[in-house]
Amino acid sequence: MKKEFQYSKEKENQAAKAVLVAVSTDNQPPHKMHEYLDELEFLAKTLGVETVKTFTQKLEKPDPRTFVGKGKLEEIAAYVKAFEIDMIIFDDDLSSAHVKNLDRAIKDCMVIDRSLLILQIFTKRAQTAQARTQVELAQYQYMLPRLTNLWTHHSRQKGGIGMRGPGETELETDKRIIRDKITLLKKKLAKIDKQSAVRRKSRDRSVRVALVGYTNVGKSTIMRALAKADVFAENKLFATVDSTVRKIVLNNIPFLLTDTVGFIRKLPTTLIESFKSTLDEIVEADLLLHVVDISHDSFEEHIEVVNKTLMEINAQDKPTLMIFNKIDLFKNKEYPPFEEHPPATLAEVEEHYIAKNIDAIFISAAKKENFDTLRKEIFKKVSDEYYKIFPNHQKFDYNQLWLNEEE
Repeated sequence: MKKEFQYSKEKENQAAKAVLVAVSTDNQPPHKMHEYLDELEFLAKTLGVETVKTFTQKLEKPDPRTFVGKGKLEEIAAYVKAFEIDMIIFDDDLSSAHVKNLDRAIKDCMVIDRSLLILQIFTKRAQTAQARTQVELAQYQYMLPRLTNLWTHHSRQKGGIGMRGPGETELETDKRIIRDKITLLKKKLAKIDKQSAVRRKSRDRSVRVALVGYTNVGKSTIMRALAKADVFAENKLFATVDSTVRKIVLNNIPFLLTDTVGFIRKLPTTLIESFKSTLDEIVEADLLLHVVDISHDSFEEHIEVVNKTLMEINAQDKPTLMIFNKIDLFKNKEYPPFEEHPPATLAEVEEHYIAKNIDAIFISAAKKENFDTLRKEIFKKVSDEYYKIFPNHQKFDYNQLWLNEEE
């Protein structure tokens, strides 16, 4: 099973070659398909996989047998064979039947989908016992419904992952073993979650702030700048999988800032379920800092993805400050709600959000543009929460304190 769910050790020091495959349907127009493919290529790069070609096709809906049509499949198979491609990555989830039929048609090439690619990245990035357990659980949950096809792989590799028991087939044994493994991992995770809950309870008298947002929007860069401490930040998707907590003091008001895992479109549901305990940091936060990459063409959709995920974990009504990051990379462009007008400027975008009465700050974390304004806004909101916890503490004159600090 290592071949299917763990990036090959032999390939660790060299980039595997991959082709990407996507289908444009009535529910996914061509421009969206290409945008998702760009993101898929970035995901592959994050794992150290080199994309050498993309294949696309227009269909009413994906083919139930092979996802793509017969002619397109023959084209992909010929290219894979001619250029010794290691991996075919589909931008949507593949069923067990899809993978089985694709495996028959395309020999000696690993076929994976977007969900498995993301799981591979999480496996590589997870550092703590909690994150590693969560990822392993998500892998087995992903694996179970696809086990029928996986067994055809293992039969060629002389055996499956389990031993044959009396009256059981090998496949039934494997399913039982995986279900038992899932049960054990859930128990282990529950134990870790209890320990995490105890640690969070010890912080109950602290104001808690959580950075949330789409993946690769600059949350870790903002945290590093605010905390003035070493926090891992990299221009790759899911650079942060484990939650990171830092204590910060602004004008004598202390608070705890947590950097959480980024969200993404088409995020595997098994990962959302497995990482709900990590997302408790968001649920229990007093204030959310929702970071948005305003330079991205689809930043409005990214906002929707994050808001939808916040709704799934019942954190949508928390006090929130929108932080539009990367203004240094912003270019005038057409996007909702400005499609029918000339390309919108940054000033017009700011006016749009001000008109919607949304608390928003526009910054560049990398260039430190408007960072003082960001600190002041965070301080105002953290102060409100701080005096709810400690109502008898002397309230400081915010403006005077900040002026004294600047002097």
